Amino acid sequence: MNRLNALFAKKNKDLLNIYFTAGYPHLKDTGPIALALEKAGVDLIEVGIPFSDPLADGPTIQYSGEVALKNGMTLPLLFEQLKNLRQKTEIPLILMGYFNQVMQYGEEAFVRKCIEVGIDGVILPDLPLYEYEEFYQGLFEKASLSISFLITPQTSKERILKIDALASGFIYMVSNASITGAKSSISDHQLDYFNRVNAMELRNPRLIGFGISSKETFETACQYANGAIIGSAFIKALKGVENVETATFDFIQKIKSTK
Repeated sequence: MNRLNALFAKKNKDLLNIYFTAGYPHLKDTGPIALALEKAGVDLIEVGIPFSDPLADGPTIQYSGEVALKNGMTLPLLFEQLKNLRQKTEIPLILMGYFNQVMQYGEEAFVRKCIEVGIDGVILPDLPLYEYEEFYQGLFEKASLSISFLITPQTSKERILKIDALASGFIYMVSNASITGAKSSISDHQLDYFNRVNAMELRNPRLIGFGISSKETFETACQYANGAIIGSAFIKALKGVENVETATFDFIQKIKSTK
């Protein structure tokens, strides 16, 4: 059982997953941001691999990726940063990227490196289910590297059940059929979708993402899933700051505040 699965076995509600782009706002911020997130009370961390053509990302995360690439972030450098980070923390770490990056690195080499540096799971939105099941499921399972898949309000019941059968981390519930980005509230249409998925009694934990940006939207999402993912709002909070630790702590306190 890796750290991600151990977390879900221990805690099944109000999970806070924070996404940030490696190498943003500065090249060497990956470790400091992750450690600050853990100290602030985050449950798991999703590290984005910057990519030149991020199809699922909105303008905020696209911008952070562009900055990170200009800063000199590469996948080999990120692996080195994560290896150093793992020596300081046991918090579950997930890599979020695109399958083209994995193919360029080499699929088997990528999985081996993830395990070597202490990665617990991956999210690859553009990896087709058929391709995963046919060619890569054995590779991931042998390495005990979890993989999560995305569903949307338009995903059919049959496909959701297939995803539930193949996923080994959590199911990423995209709150709306759009690119990433902060939203001010959750609509009745989205709540209907959350309830429909709840009624399916899936075996995997579910985290809601895309549009979760505040204490209000986080708490609402947690009523309908095991937790939620915040990305764009956190990236915005890091823009232009020099002290990423302070900015991180301040942001998380606003989400987790009991006032």
